[in-house]
Amino acid sequence: MARIAVIGAGMGAMAAAARLAVAGHRVTVYERSATFGGAVGTFAREGFTFDTGPGLLHLPAVYRDLFVKTGREPLESCVELTQVDPAGRHLFDDGTDVSLPNASRAGVVAALDAALGPGAGERWGEFLGRARDAWDRSRRPLLEEPLWADRQVLGRDPYPALRQRRLLRTRQAQTLAEVGAWELADPRLAALLDACALTYGLDPRRAPASAALLPYMEQTFGSWYALGGMRALARAVYERCLARAVDFVFDAEVTGVLEEDGRAAGVLLASGGPIRADLVVAGAGASGLGPLEPWRDGGVRPVDGATGRFTVLLALRGARPQGTVHRTVVHSPDPAAEARAVFEEGPVGRPTVTVLRPDDPTTRPDEAHEAVTLTATVPAQGGWADRARCECWADRLVDAACRAVPDLRERLLWREVITPDGTGPVCPPALAGAGGRFLRPSNTTRLPGLYLAGGWAHPGGGLAHAGMSGALVAGLIVEGEGFRGSQ
Repeated sequence: MARIAVIGAGMGAMAAAARLAVAGHRVTVYERSATFGGAVGTFAREGFTFDTGPGLLHLPAVYRDLFVKTGREPLESCVELTQVDPAGRHLFDDGTDVSLPNASRAGVVAALDAALGPGAGERWGEFLGRARDAWDRSRRPLLEEPLWADRQVLGRDPYPALRQRRLLRTRQAQTLAEVGAWELADPRLAALLDACALTYGLDPRRAPASAALLPYMEQTFGSWYALGGMRALARAVYERCLARAVDFVFDAEVTGVLEEDGRAAGVLLASGGPIRADLVVAGAGASGLGPLEPWRDGGVRPVDGATGRFTVLLALRGARPQGTVHRTVVHSPDPAAEARAVFEEGPVGRPTVTVLRPDDPTTRPDEAHEAVTLTATVPAQGGWADRARCECWADRLVDAACRAVPDLRERLLWREVITPDGTGPVCPPALAGAGGRFLRPSNTTRLPGLYLAGGWAHPGGGLAHAGMSGALVAGLIVEGEGFRGSQ
């Protein structure tokens, strides 16, 4: 039985902690804030409750597996998960309005044909078929196995792009934006693709074509909501950790990793002496690692944190109308200009705005009110300390949301603005292709006994990916270097 110190109480770190405790190890989590969950946060005021992090879960199988492997109670006995159907409503600047069903490829094809014209659905369906090929080719080494020492295996793009006649020669799409422009043909279909990438913090102009597996993942495995908000999922994982005798120490900032005899030997706290441990799992974006950051010695660098989420929480008077769609995406009139603005920090006109309107009584004081969340992807470093700038941005999101909620302004009681300064940068998921530039640091490090979990490590960001990182770290510790992932 080893003593294991875990840095941070994010989802990946807690997933690792629960699995390690079940394996018989003594696990203590040191979290610098006063609560658990990391980016899966919440905001409450006057009977309204809002998620401030992810609003939906994709690939729920990751957390189902965590609960099966750590106890008798399955995930659904601890969290009420429901499929969001339709998965999303999409509003385009030309007036096109299409709702896409959840986890139904045939339904999505039919809906796109009806809204965008004959052939549009077929082109999207064929694209999803190629995305499925990319998923099948890269799923195990990219998501289910520790990062291979030969990273060039994942440097090749698994997406089978169509050959196109471009500029007097035959070419294949190298980026997601080229996939949208060359293979989907319709700018609205391309906008669906661009908006998905942007939500994950990816620039469609630079993301490899393999990013196509992200919409494939969503449309194949569905979009899920937890009653009480996604914070309920974080609470369930935290309670599973407690049930497996994981100790938590909150308001405990880790300032470094103790190193003795060439291996990790514990953690250093901002207050109090060193805490000795046999193994250390860093799950807090590698904070507290100092000179031991694995990318300092030539490893895969983490993403630069170029994007963040600008969030506006709206408290509305009046009941949520019957049949209201959970998620509506109001697309920017110029996705290419939006990408330039987000990733090159230029002036942003009309951003793509996601409107979340959950049918969840726990989010509102009573049935005569409604809680609505607006989000847009923005530069992480955008001068968000400027209050006037933030209010101007909030107005832009509200203006866009009025297309989805026509009576929004008349119903508004109050709004709360949350900027990337409060929630941190978005860490995209790892992707194959582009010579490995979109991979994340390995779960193992050059310092024996030090492991990385969470969105800043392999296989990258997002609720599902963070849960996978916890499973990989636990497997490496329990089974050793020969661990090759779940079979």
